Amino acid sequence: MLADVAGVGAGRLGRQAFLLIVPDPDPSVPDPGTQISFHHARLKDDAEMFGFTQVAAQLAYLRLTGYRLTPERHGLRSRISVVNPATGGVAVEIPDKHAGMFGGMNAPRLLAGVRSLPPAGPPPDLQNSELLYQVLLSLALQDADVGGAEAADLADRALELSRQNKELAPPAALEAAKQQPG
Repeated sequence: MLADVAGVGAGRLGRQAFLLIVPDPDPSVPDPGTQISFHHARLKDDAEMFGFTQVAAQLAYLRLTGYRLTPERHGLRSRISVVNPATGGVAVEIPDKHAGMFGGMNAPRLLAGVRSLPPAGPPPDLQNSELLYQVLLSLALQDADVGGAEAADLADRALELSRQNKELAPPAALEAAKQQPG
């Protein structure tokens, strides 16, 4: 039921367990489709699959309480980041085994990680210019192609664009700032 309501589910194909995540709507992406994240290549029994179902249910609960689930695509699979709306930061990452980021994670460890998260805080007040600048700067610094000084410049330009258009979301403002000659 949580898969229908919150867009998160667990599945099994043969001996492989995986999580299914329906991404949050994003107007800048035409149709991202459902993201698949494989986590365990060799299930021993159904009890192990139950652990992945519990992880999916906890992720669905977190999404319903305010956390965002953001898949990062790697070929046909995705790494899933659980983002706290209060900070905009990644609270926990659910790695994709096939992308080399698995690190010995199993369903009980994943479940313990997502259960340990605090309640989602309220989203930041983007009317506060200093806070908006910090959000824009952190978004700019996440880009591997952007250095520190360039990130600060992009954040400044994006802040100005946000002041001109109050409906512009921070990621869209940053993208528009990248398109401007700087």
